[in-house]
Amino acid sequence: MLWVRYALFALKPWRSLDEVYAHHLESPGTKAYTIVQAKQLFSEFDTVEIRTILTHGDLLESQAGQRHQGILLILGRKFWPRTLLKRLFPRSGLFMLIEAKK
Repeated sequence: MLWVRYALFALKPWRSLDEVYAHHLESPGTKAYTIVQAKQLFSEFDTVEIRTILTHGDLLESQAGQRHQGILLILGRKFWPRTLLKRLFPRSGLFMLIEAKK
C-alpha cells in the first residue's frame, strides 16, 4: 500500500519498496527485511526461528501517523481486503518475530 501511494501514485514507479520504507514508514531510514535476509543476518546462530504476522497496521485497523492522513487512507480503510489477507496471507505482515540461539 505504501508503494502504491508513494511510488505509483506519485508517478515514480521505479522507486523500490526499500526506498519507500526508508522515507515513509515509521522514522527515516526504517528498513524491512525478508525472511531470507533475516536468516542471513542471523546465520552465525545455531538455530533461528522466524515468523511474520499480520498486525493492525497491515490490516489498516489502527490510527496512522499524521503524514499518512488523507483521502487515500480513508478509501484504503473502507476497501482494504482484510478478510482475504487474513485467509490467504496470514504470515505476510511487516511484524517479524525472530528467535535465535547461539
